[in-house]
Amino acid sequence: MADYGFGNPEIVEEEVDILLIGGGMACCGAAFEIMRWAEGTGLKIKLVDKAAMDRSGAVAQGLSAINTYVGDNDPSDYVRYVRNDLMGIIREDLVFDVGRHVDDSVHNFEQWGLPIWKQPGDEDKTLREGGKPVRSGKWQIMINGESYKWIVAEAAKKALGIENIQERVFIVRMINDKNDPTRVAGAAGFSVREHKLYIYKFKACLLAAGGAVNVFRPRSIGEGVGRAWYPVWNAGSTYAMAAESGAEMTMMENRFVPARFKDGYGPVGAWFLLFKAQVMNGAGEDYNKINGHLIKDEKRFGKYGQGIPGTCLRNHIMLNEMKEGRGPIMMDTPTAMAKLAEKMTPKEVKHLEAEAWEDFLDMTISQCGIWAGENIEPDKTPSEIMPTEPYLLGSHSGCAGIWVSGPTDLPGVPKEWSWGYNRMTTVKGLFTAGDGVGASGHKFSSGSHAEGRIAAKAMVKFALDNKDWKPELARSVAELVEEIYRPVKTFLEHKDYTTAIDINPHYITPKMLQFRLQKLMDEYCAGVSTWYQTNAKMLEMCEKKLEMLKEDSLKMRAKDLHELLRAWENYHRIITAECHMKHIQFREETRYPGFYYRTDYNFIDDENWKCFVNSRYDRDSKKWELKKVPYVQMIKD
Repeated sequence: MADYGFGNPEIVEEEVDILLIGGGMACCGAAFEIMRWAEGTGLKIKLVDKAAMDRSGAVAQGLSAINTYVGDNDPSDYVRYVRNDLMGIIREDLVFDVGRHVDDSVHNFEQWGLPIWKQPGDEDKTLREGGKPVRSGKWQIMINGESYKWIVAEAAKKALGIENIQERVFIVRMINDKNDPTRVAGAAGFSVREHKLYIYKFKACLLAAGGAVNVFRPRSIGEGVGRAWYPVWNAGSTYAMAAESGAEMTMMENRFVPARFKDGYGPVGAWFLLFKAQVMNGAGEDYNKINGHLIKDEKRFGKYGQGIPGTCLRNHIMLNEMKEGRGPIMMDTPTAMAKLAEKMTPKEVKHLEAEAWEDFLDMTISQCGIWAGENIEPDKTPSEIMPTEPYLLGSHSGCAGIWVSGPTDLPGVPKEWSWGYNRMTTVKGLFTAGDGVGASGHKFSSGSHAEGRIAAKAMVKFALDNKDWKPELARSVAELVEEIYRPVKTFLEHKDYTTAIDINPHYITPKMLQFRLQKLMDEYCAGVSTWYQTNAKMLEMCEKKLEMLKEDSLKMRAKDLHELLRAWENYHRIITAECHMKHIQFREETRYPGFYYRTDYNFIDDENWKCFVNSRYDRDSKKWELKKVPYVQMIKD
């Protein structure tokens, strides 16, 4: 084995029965649930996270609300809500499955110590005891959630056992079985703190490493260049590693473009739903009242603009205001707070002001910094909102992800939607949850946790059903070391060619490669600079430039373990970006106006495209195959 300058990396090989990859809400749910089903079976289970579970995943900084709590509502209504917001195309079996299980996770959160707001008179009752939560919307409940992730991670670690958790190890490659290429048998990665390479063998694996951020050029620049709405460490690893294993992907054309407080990316949900704030254009007009009719155009938007519009259509109205020159878009926080304060005592008003700040202190501290830096007091000064760059995800208000097996006990579900193990991908032994599951959005934090629990139970069954099966890796240890440490080798071989370490004709820094990826996706694949617009010719250009970028990605350098982390994150982002581009290219309609526009097919086409778009990637040929899969409605309108 080559000596890469640090000395040969220490190779750590381990065989387990079940490997959990990730440390966010889905893997915490799986870790909490899995031991009760594995007890007495002798199964060996391990969790590996590239960060630290206490502050890992989308809930890392905290939250001010849990966005999926069914409570007195019906899971069928939850399906209708998700279907409406995602423009009519979802896997209703998967969404219903989350809806019927999610409340138990929320009840557990409260039991573990998460403060959940209660209605007056119910302060001393838990949700399990019938306490009524303070709802900011039909599905959302308010919490004091700065320590939300810490609380959930603590329960996961206690259940799984700290000895079965490996932090600061970045899994970058899934490895198929030597004797059965349709099966996953192992995973390889490296420590981001020590010079060690880890190779795991297993019978089953939960790949739940989040969605994809920083695929597109962000609106923030300079000192804020790493700032994003979704967690910046989500590098598309779930999608890229699953696709390269041969897993069927679904709805990867979908993306989420949230409207957020400008520059700090502060969420607006609590302000809209709890504080009842209105938005206005630069002239101070309620543009939704004036121009809400824009989405009623049935030729362009079909039935989707007739009732309660989905998030993307609300974006469309806002984007129209800006393109017509009526920006900036402002949220009228002073009027909202003044109306709420009309019937309050001075003490209650002070508490209201504190809640206005805490909404961000719970989860987006940078927004408080911007308010303070720009002398904004929310009770006196409106704040600007702006649509962000696109994000690819499957647990929030998006449905990009992997095609998985669903539950077997629901009526009206096509048989081909279930192949025996809930949340298993089309690759044997490879399961996913949270952002990984496609065509099933609006799970948010609580639903991702519940979905991890669903997958955990199924994985134990799969491992027991395959107890005598022995994994054999299709790739050798030497091959894996050579591939994973290629950026290190590239750096050490060429670093002395120039006197400026970052300027070298033989390598590219991960930072510069990421800039290139973001620029080409932004300009050709419907990013902010084109008002989220693209067409066939632009996508053709995107395709060509991505091919060149993939070639150049093999020349990334890594001068230390941190750059090795960044190099592999970039590689995962490139595969994810390519999948996203291919899906938009294949779907010849604009299914999500306000999130992206195919200007050559600038309308919703239910007649031809009310279907899932699924894809498979062939790692050997580097080619994608795409197809339509019929949509099936289970729950009546």
